[in-house]
Amino acid sequence: MKGVVFNAAQEAVIELFDEDTWDDLLDAADVDGVYSSVGSYPDEELVAIVVAASEATGLSVEDVLVAVGRKALQHLASRVPTLIGGCTNAFEMLGMIHDVIHVEVLKLYPDSRPPEFTYEDLPDGGLRMGYRSPRCLDALAEGLILGVGDRFDTELRVERHPISGSGEVYLDVWEVAAEQTQAA
Repeated sequence: MKGVVFNAAQEAVIELFDEDTWDDLLDAADVDGVYSSVGSYPDEELVAIVVAASEATGLSVEDVLVAVGRKALQHLASRVPTLIGGCTNAFEMLGMIHDVIHVEVLKLYPDSRPPEFTYEDLPDGGLRMGYRSPRCLDALAEGLILGVGDRFDTELRVERHPISGSGEVYLDVWEVAAEQTQAA
């Protein structure tokens, strides 16, 4: 995994808690914790940090990944401001992830392996994002999606649906305000 992901996780933990908490998590995870944004590091190190955070907070591993992803989105987005600067809403930015943002990520970090996304409009105005990655970090992807909503002051709701035997997860996304309008 690219160091930029570790850097964003670090910034998220420091923002949510403080720098001492990040250091405590590194100690508990028994990892070095020095991550260059362009370096590549074992996926297991991020997993160890997340497990340490789960144990320290009492939150599930999935809840930790969602929380970190939500906060980390702002830090990741700040690294590619020209790509997303023209986005006017959360769904526009979500639609750019695979064909625009990840293409640029691969230019910057040719050895990276970003997840693959597919898109399908849902009949009720939502968006189905197909997520595929050998890392199985769909909870992190959910957090990043929620972070996109935060970026646009839009409350989003995400439901994850694993597709049995495929290694793919559908992430169904709706704008909460639009749901409330439809229900009225």
